[in-house]
Amino acid sequence: MTFELKPISKAGIARAIEKAERYRFLNQAWAAESICLDVLEVEPDNQAALIDLLLALTDQFGEGLSGGVARAREVLPRIRDEYKRAYYAGIICERRGIAQLTSGTPGAGFAAYDWLREAMHWYGTAEAIRPIGNDDAILRWNTCARALDRNSHLVRDEETSYEPTLGE
Repeated sequence: MTFELKPISKAGIARAIEKAERYRFLNQAWAAESICLDVLEVEPDNQAALIDLLLALTDQFGEGLSGGVARAREVLPRIRDEYKRAYYAGIICERRGIAQLTSGTPGAGFAAYDWLREAMHWYGTAEAIRPIGNDDAILRWNTCARALDRNSHLVRDEETSYEPTLGE
């Protein structure tokens, strides 16, 4: 059974975005995602809803839902600001890396290392074009660097062969 979704009003968009942010803070990313999708049905270019949607999707990375990274990356081209696109590309990679790091699955350490290094690349790109006084990309880059320093066993060793288990 598929339900026909009810559209929200244009007048309700600002309040809906506030609710999406509140649901994210309550660790109900799935509810925030739904609200953002409702906003985007009415206003497809709403930048706040796009960013909240991307964040809600990345909030769910540790829950084992398939396709999360691809869905989050689909949002990126719709973000108009070049700095924000690079910054949120970094957020996607960082959050995927942390989800890998905490998953405990075989080979997750190497994957976490790769994701965190890719995040650092995107944060470096964002840093180069950041608005004056906005050090968010630097703060995130440093967070990734510290995560890698604290988990020095994650360093990619190209000579180590990895054998997947049957469950992968």
